[in-house]
Amino acid sequence: MAEQWSGFSYIVTNLARFIRPDEITFSGVNSTMPMLACLLAKRAYDWDYVYINVAGGVDPRPSHVPLSSSDPVLAEHTASIFANEDFYDLCTRGRMDLTFLGAAQIDGEGCANNSCIGDWHAPKVRLPGGGGGAVMLPTARRACTWRTEHSTRTLVPRLDFVTSWGGFHGVVTPIAVFIKRDGRLALQSWHPGASLAEVRERTGFAFDASGAAPTEPPTPAEARALRELDPDGQFERDAAVTLR
Repeated sequence: MAEQWSGFSYIVTNLARFIRPDEITFSGVNSTMPMLACLLAKRAYDWDYVYINVAGGVDPRPSHVPLSSSDPVLAEHTASIFANEDFYDLCTRGRMDLTFLGAAQIDGEGCANNSCIGDWHAPKVRLPGGGGGAVMLPTARRACTWRTEHSTRTLVPRLDFVTSWGGFHGVVTPIAVFIKRDGRLALQSWHPGASLAEVRERTGFAFDASGAAPTEPPTPAEARALRELDPDGQFERDAAVTLR
């Protein structure tokens, strides 16, 4: 199982596991793996939830697998169309249960940097900024993110720039799942092909690991749903996620 469960599948499956019955969940721009996780949850679980996406769709029924997280097919057969301001309005009114948002750096409190790497006045890399995340991260009931690389340069003790404050409820990497507990990210589980020692070594911030254990493998329904969504493995190849 450890060899069969790729880093890509691990991220998509565990993002889907953050989705809860009857809640409202949002996936944003440039977020292919959360998009796949939301579609996986619709196929794999025997309960329903409301899925809103950045293409404007509400519980869409796409005729084929979207090419990207902004593909217009994500608005096919939609119950209504949401504009960007509607996503933010839903969040600020306390109605958004879960939102998936990207981050370049994440600290131990679950805050995000999407602005720059290095000093703001002379950065090594200038990033695109927070976009809607600066609104949605502090106002959604829960927010989760993912990183395709688990390293001390992405999971850091101190952000180079605080783009979004409020803190992620959950973080998924190719080897670990973190959840917020007592104001900090704590380890919930790790990839069965990794170890607790490896997760500690590759994480820049200290974390509580009490109660953590190897992640439960994908169920047959989860594995089948992901195969249906990525039958030729193109999404996985594009993501280029590795365990090491």
